This record gives sequence, structure tokens and C-alpha cells, in this order.
Amino acid sequence: MKKRFSDEQIVGFLREAQTGNKTIDQLAREHGFSPNSFYVWKRKFGAMAEPDVKRYRELEKENARLKRLLAERDVEIDVMKEVIEKKLGRQSRLEQSCFELL
Repeated sequence: MKKRFSDEQIVGFLREAQTGNKTIDQLAREHGFSPNSFYVWKRKFGAMAEPDVKRYRELEKENARLKRLLAERDVEIDVMKEVIEKKLGRQSRLEQSCFELL
């Protein structure tokens, strides 16, 4: 889902509301968002300044990248376990047949 406002714009709206010159309803009408959105943004970005928001976005991207890497690694480990189990199963069957021949 494409966001309508950038994080920096949202922080600007929050700072503008903190000045107290306009009510939240006035601010929402002026910029075209709902008052409910304002409170959601306030919960998410409340005490952040614009540089903090940029750093937050960078950390979210890094976190997503690391989660992807971890998921890929888990898949690789599962595949390796399956291969090992197949080899051990095959090896134990060979050992059993050798013992049966003796």
C-alpha cells in the first residue's frame, strides 16, 4: 500500500499540532488526512524529530533485510537436514544388508 504522506511530512504535521495554533481537526482538514490518522501517527512518531524518522526508516529496512536473510538461512538448513537424513537412511540400509550377508 502506497503511503500518501512521507514520514517527514507526518512529523511536520505533528510539530505543527504541537504549536497549538490550530486544532487537530483544522490541521487534518487543511492537509487532507483524518483526525484518527493523526493519533495513529502521534503514537508512532510522537517524540521523533525528522533525523530520527530517517534513522527509524533505515533501521526498518535493515531489519527487513535481516529477516529475509534469516528465513533463507532457515530454508537452507532444512534442506541440508533432509539431505543428511536421506544419506543416513541410505547408509543404515546398506549397513543392514551387509550384516545380513555375513
